[in-house]
Amino acid sequence: MSESPRITVIMGIYNCADTLIEALESLEAQTYKRFKVVLCDDGSKDNTLEVAQKWAETHPNYIVIQNEYNMGLNATLNHCLEYVDTEFVARMDGDDRSLPHRFEQEVKFLDEHPEYAIISGPMYYFDEQGVFMSGKGSGVVTKRDFIAGTPFCHAPCMIRREAYKAVKGYSVDKKLLRMEDYHLWFKMYAAGYRGYMLEEPIYEMRDDRNATVRRNWMTRKNEAYVRYVGYKMLNLPWWAYIYCLRPLVLAVIPACLYNYLHKRKR
Repeated sequence: MSESPRITVIMGIYNCADTLIEALESLEAQTYKRFKVVLCDDGSKDNTLEVAQKWAETHPNYIVIQNEYNMGLNATLNHCLEYVDTEFVARMDGDDRSLPHRFEQEVKFLDEHPEYAIISGPMYYFDEQGVFMSGKGSGVVTKRDFIAGTPFCHAPCMIRREAYKAVKGYSVDKKLLRMEDYHLWFKMYAAGYRGYMLEEPIYEMRDDRNATVRRNWMTRKNEAYVRYVGYKMLNLPWWAYIYCLRPLVLAVIPACLYNYLHKRKR
């Protein structure tokens, strides 16, 4: 890179050896090139770490670190944040793909809108048969948007480093596992930071059978907990707390029905 990076991409990687190269190639295809990447292996049981290290040998703007044992995504991303010294922090997962214009659009938005600290965009959802659903962005995200669910897509987000520092990164607690992003947004909004969702997709999320399996009872229970504490952080109205029950209802829906409804959602 001829100019110093403005973005650090933080990636927690775990058992994604088969998809990691595709994810990293999507970063190399970005039209905006001023970025570096921190990959943290979270105790993978396959050869994810070896794949990442081999890639970094030929790509000097990538560094690879590892946890001593499997710690979960929130602790893993905090480990990555220790290596961030750039203006912006972007997320990326090891089994997804960033569309080529993603970074260019996000940096342009943050440069033109200093009043916002968080920028993200909707995603295309794909499985082994291809894209089956696309999201739509809503523009300015208000506190009321937190009631229905997490208002930002985590993996495609870009955040000002100062916002991460102000809330001391991701909170680490077993009650927050797989809900670390929703809790992060609550903390940032409680601290006075605001964000925006672009209208059109900038990212492709792999949403296959493995992703469905991860939506288990523990995840749903954690979501109910995060909703409860988050609504309190933002002083949301009393009726909002009814939505704490939503993830618990989804937890008892048969997997086949959930998959059907999920893939029909537009």
